[in-house]
Amino acid sequence: MSEKKETHVHVLEDGTVIEHTHGEHGHVHSHAHTKAVLNRLSRAIGHMESVKRMVESGRDCSEVLIQLSAVKAAINNTGKLILQDHIEHCIVDAVEHGDKEALKELEKAIDRFMK
Repeated sequence: MSEKKETHVHVLEDGTVIEHTHGEHGHVHSHAHTKAVLNRLSRAIGHMESVKRMVESGRDCSEVLIQLSAVKAAINNTGKLILQDHIEHCIVDAVEHGDKEALKELEKAIDRFMK
């Protein structure tokens, strides 16, 4: 039985695009935290729009920096949730199917996320 390789595209915070496959095991993405991730991203986008309005209206730089710090924390926490979900589902599945390439891709993604 021939299984199809599924290619995934991920866009990192810095705009870097990563494409990869999950080996020959035909892994399907269905994550427990997708709704929570989407909600967090929507809130972060709203917060960024608010920070943009602060800059446009000439708000104090210290206030803007504090709000940017809050946005960074929200994005980092969202990334942690995505990472947790990825490890619990994709990586466990990849390990069970001997997909060493998925582990290499995870290492690269963590390295870029931590920068």
